Amino acid sequence: MSTTRKAIALALKRAGIADFTFEARILIEDLAGSSDPIGAAAAARLNDALARRLAGEPLWRVLGAREFWGLSFALSPGTLEPRPDSETLIDAALGHLAARRHDELRLLDLGTGTGCLLIATLREFPQSSGLGVDLSPDAVATAAANAARNGVGERAAFHQGNWTAGIGERFDLILSNPPYIGSAEIARLDQNVREHDPLLALDGGPDGLDAYRALAAALPGHLKPGGLAILEIGAGQEEAVVALMRQAGLSHLDSRRDLGGHIRALVFRHVP
Repeated sequence: MSTTRKAIALALKRAGIADFTFEARILIEDLAGSSDPIGAAAAARLNDALARRLAGEPLWRVLGAREFWGLSFALSPGTLEPRPDSETLIDAALGHLAARRHDELRLLDLGTGTGCLLIATLREFPQSSGLGVDLSPDAVATAAANAARNGVGERAAFHQGNWTAGIGERFDLILSNPPYIGSAEIARLDQNVREHDPLLALDGGPDGLDAYRALAAALPGHLKPGGLAILEIGAGQEEAVVALMRQAGLSHLDSRRDLGGHIRALVFRHVP
């Protein structure tokens, strides 16, 4: 096993992949397990995966799943990879709703992608249920499968839609990681993001704020009195997004930093 791992690590290193040791270990563990020597089927899986990785496909896309909040989420072409920065939203929900962990809350996740925000939150709020919405039918199908995979399938529903269009319900908590990259910035993104994450989930319009304008118009009518909205933002967007939400009548409660120290999640309350 160690010989195989060293060979894979060397190939990754020669390709300029910075975390070559880590990636070699993950590939071995995920595709070959603890078998030693590696069988023919496992060797074929490793060779195929290594070829895809060396061709530039991101590691987690090659493996088909990525961990988020300690859970495994399958990926598809219509979904973003869940990333650790987005766990800041789950931390914020737990912080602001700690006293209601066992209440029967209703949750809404707008732009659900893999469903990671809704599913992770439902795991932390065991009496709650929720709805995930995405414009991509591929994302909706992937999110539904991920809900079943992570044990919350009976408490999570998903449908294809444009933000809150056609939804007549009000919610205790609304989560969203909307597209927030300015259109002109897309070409300058890291290749792994630019070529493999769906443009629909990245492009936030000329100034990166189109989705927040849509959310500002939608949130007040879909939050219960006192309900919370927790939104992910990009670098430098705090002031603009807070202004949009305040103009819509929402109260800004909190700004949360991710592990890199950047403001990543904004928390708002609906006070009619």
